[in-house]
Amino acid sequence: MMISRFILAGVLAVVVVLGGTSTYMYLGSKQSRVAAPPEKPTAATPRAQATTLPGAIYLTQSGAIYRLSAGRFHQITPEAGWSQPSLAPNGSSLLAVKYGQYWSDVYVLSLFGTPTRQLTSNQARQGMNDPSLNHWSFFPRLSQDGGTLWMTYDGLKCDGCFDVSPAVYSMPFGGTIRQARAWTDGGYYSGGDQQPIPVPGGVIYTKYDYGSKYDAKAENKLVGMMWFSNRAGAYGRELTTPSEDCRTPSLSPAGNQAAMICTYGKQVSYLTIASWNGSTLGPRTTILTNQMVAQPTWAPDGSGIAYLAPAVPDGPFQLWWLPKAAYTAPPPSPPPTPTPGGPHNGPLPTPTPPPPIPPVKPIQLTTNNGFDATSPIAWLG
Repeated sequence: MMISRFILAGVLAVVVVLGGTSTYMYLGSKQSRVAAPPEKPTAATPRAQATTLPGAIYLTQSGAIYRLSAGRFHQITPEAGWSQPSLAPNGSSLLAVKYGQYWSDVYVLSLFGTPTRQLTSNQARQGMNDPSLNHWSFFPRLSQDGGTLWMTYDGLKCDGCFDVSPAVYSMPFGGTIRQARAWTDGGYYSGGDQQPIPVPGGVIYTKYDYGSKYDAKAENKLVGMMWFSNRAGAYGRELTTPSEDCRTPSLSPAGNQAAMICTYGKQVSYLTIASWNGSTLGPRTTILTNQMVAQPTWAPDGSGIAYLAPAVPDGPFQLWWLPKAAYTAPPPSPPPTPTPGGPHNGPLPTPTPPPPIPPVKPIQLTTNNGFDATSPIAWLG
């Protein structure tokens, strides 16, 4: 009976960590209400694609990591709990999370999915009998110089407790978890601080908490907020408001724009873009409002944004591509050129306006897959 209670508590802890907000739980539910199970990405390859994206994209389905390059999918890990890939800054390797029964660890993988190093060891000796003794690591990222591992980690909980409080941690890439230090305080049963993005001078992350704690006019419900912290232990500051309910940041290759999803308190997830000056987000521009967008990721060459979204209501998440022209204003039309030979005797002819530019729409790249909407996409240029 005691073991069953521990197992139940462990499962609930995972739910809190992985689905810290109603939107994430909604995303998860959207992946299961389908008449037929999704196909493996490799089942339909080679597939004729109207658009072939540059480089290689890494994404997750059913506990396996897949690589998409030259229009073909390749399964690079078995279906064994692999998720959340990210790239080393020099593009030589991957970081990824592997889930155990009541824990998760960060590994270094080759670009073809071979594990080369385990960076954390979060399974306790008595962890099978008492899951509260285990720990969880999520969303690994390396600093630009490759010397620091950033991740979400539940190291603030006490041994034998189930008060999962994920926070942003950093540790030397060549070190151990004992050298890790908490940069943030993840709160208490609120979903914590997730998906850190190291930037010059600090770290951007998503804080899940009750909006009324930060805005007296906000509803007392869990929301996501983009936050920035410039040193370990600092309180940090919010970059977006509780009413915007924003999460899953992704920085552009130039580092001057951030893509994210914002719900504005609804069961939606809009693709939103804002400028980033190193400490503050600029005005938000909503790009997509008619899809359940997840995990926006910039192309390494800045040519557009890839993301996940269902193709039909209640369908599994597919891979989509939004070209840069869809969110970049066209240059203004030039003024009419004066007629050579001096002024006219009479009024100038009325210039003919250019034809309207048709809106650029997202391009659906897959049709019957079911990618993990809570796992970030990694893109190698």
